[in-house]
Amino acid sequence: MAGADAPPGRSKPASNRASRAAERRAAIVEAAFDEFVARGFAATRLDDIASRAGVAKGTIYLHFKDKESMFEELVRTAIVPLVAQIAAPPSPLVSVRHALEGFARTFIREVATTRRGDIIRLIVAEGPRFPAIADFYYREVISRGLAAMRALIELGIRRGEIRQTGLGRFPQIVVAPAIVAVIWKSLFEKHSPLDADEMLRVHLDLIFGERSTP
Repeated sequence: MAGADAPPGRSKPASNRASRAAERRAAIVEAAFDEFVARGFAATRLDDIASRAGVAKGTIYLHFKDKESMFEELVRTAIVPLVAQIAAPPSPLVSVRHALEGFARTFIREVATTRRGDIIRLIVAEGPRFPAIADFYYREVISRGLAAMRALIELGIRRGEIRQTGLGRFPQIVVAPAIVAVIWKSLFEKHSPLDADEMLRVHLDLIFGERSTP
């Protein structure tokens, strides 16, 4: 029979090579992230990334063509899966407010208070000078997040949970506290700590009305 009695371990070297290549790729992306945060996108050099990752500069070119492609990989691995998770349609038994709370709290917990927030701050700071990375982030993250928000808002309007029918045109309003939290924690947290969860609750009260029970 074809393939029977194959020498044990024949595929192992290829598997090991693939594993090592994946590890090197991940190390390069992590090093690029550290360099982007420390130096900014413009000032980061491939030499610095290679040094931090512990690889030769030429190794980088086996995986990425430039800094832009490394940034795109960073977004794909660190942010896109999270967006897919929080943008999943809610159960019919779940209120829209509860779904929005889950969306925003996950964002605050997984982005605003983690290193993922640095990716957003990087986009805000350097996106105008590097429109390609801003465009990529919009396509992969912002457009998907806004689409999910708009769908939830429209569902809330149909159910009568949301009275401001114009809100569907501006889903950015719903996620505004999460973005404020990212910026605030970077710039002003040491002066005035922000309770992002409580700010979110007050914000949703403005949209849905105050809850009668805690």
